Amino acid sequence: MPDTTAAAPALPVTFRPSLTRAILHVLGAASFVAITVVALLLDTMTAGERISFLFTAAVFWGALGLLARPKIVADEQGVTVVNVARSRRLTWAEIVQVNLRPGDPWVFLDLTDGTSLAAMGIQPGIAKQSAIRDAGALRALADAAHAGRKD
Repeated sequence: MPDTTAAAPALPVTFRPSLTRAILHVLGAASFVAITVVALLLDTMTAGERISFLFTAAVFWGALGLLARPKIVADEQGVTVVNVARSRRLTWAEIVQVNLRPGDPWVFLDLTDGTSLAAMGIQPGIAKQSAIRDAGALRALADAAHAGRKD
């Protein structure tokens, strides 16, 4: 459970799974280099086959780049949630609660329309303590925005 007493960070702030992101980019680059070296070292390949190897390596790196895309950007007006394929802009008034329960793969935002939005920019998978700290900070920002609105 995130620390609900966390101090709200200064805005704007960006939350992202930095370690996961670094691993995905390094894996993409290493795979691209390895596939390129194989394509260049195999003497029996035609130019078209080599190009197809390079294209496949680039597509693989691009797919890993999409997986590294998630982030949450908070500013004075609200939050922009960037997930793998979509992004959504929310005002602070639209966010009812920030949740990161044990076993959750990422933060979920409960919204005023009764739905819940996955916010993949905070993931406890590899860096659990960092995710708990970030979820607490995002919750503190939402609470501060709600408190400021009621005054």
